[in-house]
Amino acid sequence: MRTKVLPSLLCAGLITAVGLLASSPASAAEQAHAAGAAPVVADSTEAVDGAAVDGIREKLERVRGLTVVSVADKGGFPFYTLTLEQPVDHRAPGSGTFQQRFTLWHKAETAPVVHYTGGYGLSSGTREITTLLGANQVSVEHRYFNASRPAVVDWGDLNVWQQASDEHAIVQALKSIYRTKWLGTGASKGGMTQVYHERFYPGDLDAVVAYVAPNDADNRDDSVYENFFRTVGTPECRTALDAVQREMLVRRGAMLTRFEATSKEQNLTFAYLGSADRAFEFSVLDQVWNFWQSGTYTDCPDVPDAEKATDDELYRWSLGHGLSIYADQGNGAEGSGPYYRQAAAELGWADLKFKHLRDVRKYPDIYQPNSVLPADMRTAYNGRVMKDVDRWVATRGERMMFVYGQNDPWSAEQFKPSKHDSHLYVAPDTNHGALISKLTPAARTEAEATVRRWAGQ
Repeated sequence: MRTKVLPSLLCAGLITAVGLLASSPASAAEQAHAAGAAPVVADSTEAVDGAAVDGIREKLERVRGLTVVSVADKGGFPFYTLTLEQPVDHRAPGSGTFQQRFTLWHKAETAPVVHYTGGYGLSSGTREITTLLGANQVSVEHRYFNASRPAVVDWGDLNVWQQASDEHAIVQALKSIYRTKWLGTGASKGGMTQVYHERFYPGDLDAVVAYVAPNDADNRDDSVYENFFRTVGTPECRTALDAVQREMLVRRGAMLTRFEATSKEQNLTFAYLGSADRAFEFSVLDQVWNFWQSGTYTDCPDVPDAEKATDDELYRWSLGHGLSIYADQGNGAEGSGPYYRQAAAELGWADLKFKHLRDVRKYPDIYQPNSVLPADMRTAYNGRVMKDVDRWVATRGERMMFVYGQNDPWSAEQFKPSKHDSHLYVAPDTNHGALISKLTPAARTEAEATVRRWAGQ
């Protein structure tokens, strides 16, 4: 499942399959979005004297609990890798700590600060509004992903409030240096993460720009997703994709042989899902979602005729167009497991019906995030936080902008912005890589003017 934010399950679907295209917000979804994002400025490995630029290094080193790990050059400005000591439980600070990684691309103390969350591991590519504003950029690794975790993890401490509290601590620490406008941004799961930060600490940021951020306020109702797949693209394309997906399961024996061969080549195993057959069915269920998440309607003419395609033609096309392999190697604690744990616990997932596949499925209850997790990371769902966030954004959120893609499954369940200087835009004919720059000319002009105004420019 796409990282559903599950390659369909949320982003709010978003995810990581091993070695192949995966659905999603680190996750395949985040990678897909990055592919359409503003150009990433390559980081130089050459060390620079950060102290020579506004004396910023000395100021960073005076921040309590902050460690300067390294400094390099990025576009002629110092690029710092940092850690901040965080409590594993912000409600019980004495219960232990961990070091949370983040980066700082410093331009000037008087420039705005863009606070970016990817929602997964550390990702520091230049964000669209950073370029627009000529801003400093802080990029935060999500708690309990990659290096930002204690030696022993209690997965109960991985929740949206704890991460929002982590970000609050980072923002407050750096505001002792940057007394300017702060704007939050993120895409997919990273956009969701910014929304949660804003909900719990609305005084931290002056505005939020969230891209393709799913809002699964009611995890029991997936009718919006079902309607999306009934209407996206053209009838001919939808029919062809459904036929390929179905044929993959009709020819299960031939396709499973090829699936197992691919898995053997990549040294993949399926203990969490239970068998290669279960993993194969799970992957097929994600095919159409992933096609639209990362592809466009221009890919539709290449969809093969499901009945006429040979076994090899059907498998090879699927492998390149949405067939993600969900293996143990990508879904444990060191991979996308923390995301799936969050989806199972709070974020939710898209439990699609797949009516056209009912008679060819063998595992009707497999399409949910606990399926891809090791036993010690599985949990029960609690939807109270998502309902609370949804209500807060719609009624009390201020200066929040949401940018979605017309043909992106993760963009189907949207946040509804309030009337308090908040806005929603949909980029036409765009997938999970939606950006302000992909809006219509009039909408782009309006959105960019709003972002500049929020930044005091």
